[in-house]
Amino acid sequence: MLYSERLWVPLWWWAVGGALAVLLAAEIHMGAPGIRAWLPYLVLIPLFAWALYAFSRLRVAVVTRADDGTDSSGVELHVGKAHLPLDVASKAAVVPATAKSAALGRQLDPLAFVQHRTWVKQMVIVVLDDPDDPTPYWLVSTKRPEALLAVLTAHGVEGR
Repeated sequence: MLYSERLWVPLWWWAVGGALAVLLAAEIHMGAPGIRAWLPYLVLIPLFAWALYAFSRLRVAVVTRADDGTDSSGVELHVGKAHLPLDVASKAAVVPATAKSAALGRQLDPLAFVQHRTWVKQMVIVVLDDPDDPTPYWLVSTKRPEALLAVLTAHGVEGR
């Protein structure tokens, strides 16, 4: 594993999610006796926790399959369940927070592979050079774009 990060939701989202779950459960039971008094809490609090955990599942990683880690043909970029061999990537660049809305707006190619998380400010764009793949580029949220770009450029991807 050359690079790895998990895009967790911010810590304050957990507090807000817990408060919303308790508030919604209190609204449902509203003084009802018996099972209706505690069942909403039993269901909604774990449901909110599961939802926040599900939002945090995205992992961005660069892994190598070569034994010594020097062969760029064995290096892949993994984003969630998708993976991209770095030998088909030609360029990579950091998309700063100020240019994020433009990259996701009118300039976005409909064929692009996008993994966007709203709570992550920066992104990295990886341009592909594969005639067999209609995807022009990958646009990926990352909390450490410079570190990811450094790993990509160290394994044959031209950085900007």
